Amino acid sequence: MSATSSRNRGFTLLEVLIAIVLLGLLAGALYASYFTVLRARDSATESMETRRELGATLDLLRREISSAKFDRTDTQKRWRFVVEDRDNFGKPASTLELTSFAPPAAGRKESGVINVQYRLLEQNKHWILTRREQDVLLKPDTVPVYPQMETISAFLVECYDGSKWVRSWDTATSLNNSLPRQVRITIQVEEAGKPVEFSVYATPRVTQ
Repeated sequence: MSATSSRNRGFTLLEVLIAIVLLGLLAGALYASYFTVLRARDSATESMETRRELGATLDLLRREISSAKFDRTDTQKRWRFVVEDRDNFGKPASTLELTSFAPPAAGRKESGVINVQYRLLEQNKHWILTRREQDVLLKPDTVPVYPQMETISAFLVECYDGSKWVRSWDTATSLNNSLPRQVRITIQVEEAGKPVEFSVYATPRVTQ
């Protein structure tokens, strides 16, 4: 009789409290795992978007530099290739301006010769790489500056003169009165809190 009564008397307060604590720990672990998965997914998505943006930017720069044109006889100085060596708190922040051939865009009257400028710009306490384009020969309204890359830490442009790599170039000077033999573009981004660098080489191929 006493054994049956003991089995039917239910849980003690201590047992209920222990069960509640265990359930709380289990729920906390599940929530932590869930949010960890969400953070990992968001981080992976952001990394993929950065890589996509990076790849498109490096490819565009390579094509524009490969199609760069300079003419020493141009008295109007419309044809130029200029690289300025700048830094942003110790990190490279080069500026690049060049004249390049480009296929005309559909629906727009263009000559196919453009002046392109790249530079880093601070926006909302972080840096973005901006791009500005203008037709050289037809001179339409200037295309507004727009963000080419919205996630970037450093931008470095180096030019090879045949013997060494330099960080400045200006075709308007007698020292650099020609296009560089080769150009190296290096972009630095943050991945998982660590700086990662990606580079591309381009060779101007248009006869001067």
